[in-house]
Amino acid sequence: MSGQTDTMIATLMAWIDTGRLNPGDPLDEAALVAEFGVSRTPVREAILQLEAMGLVRRSPRKGATLFRPTLEQFLAILEVHARLEAQAAGLAARRLSVSGAARLEQIVAECEAHAKDKGDAGPDEYYQLNLAFHEAVAIAAGNPYLTEMIKTNARKLLAYYRARYRYAGSIAASAREHRHILTLITARDSVGAEAAMQAHVQLDQITAMDLIAALS
Repeated sequence: MSGQTDTMIATLMAWIDTGRLNPGDPLDEAALVAEFGVSRTPVREAILQLEAMGLVRRSPRKGATLFRPTLEQFLAILEVHARLEAQAAGLAARRLSVSGAARLEQIVAECEAHAKDKGDAGPDEYYQLNLAFHEAVAIAAGNPYLTEMIKTNARKLLAYYRARYRYAGSIAASAREHRHILTLITARDSVGAEAAMQAHVQLDQITAMDLIAALS
């Protein structure tokens, strides 16, 4: 039973990562039972665990839906998330391995190639590269608990960050910032890497309002 639940949780989180599930989307038990070919028990267990992570909200009338933050909640989550990402960048600058550096260089080069060859096209494709970059930085930090915290927290905001790349020039700006952060990490500048990552992840209130409105 736990294997079925774990599989469902992993799949649902992948759907969040790729945009198949977005804030406010319902998690219909009957539809999930049919999709996964399981009983209602693992479905309910998966929803309960996602609720415990803060990724799902349940109400008597609406049932289970993917968490949709208010502006206040969005900014509070973002404040924590930006600090976690910055901490990971600082640790990565101190702990970067040869393989970690190679992985980061590969991803940053792919981000730059996308920005050069496709410009503002393919924002969803670029966002997957963006996720890979942030995951590689977190892994390079060498703290699996921090990596898991970043991933769980990020999933509450992924749809909004994905929407950000639909704005003109945002992909090119992101690729430049990734290169800057990598330069600081490889230079072992932990203070600079933290500051650059904080600035890269943080959004001002007006931008946050725009993104929330875009997905309403």
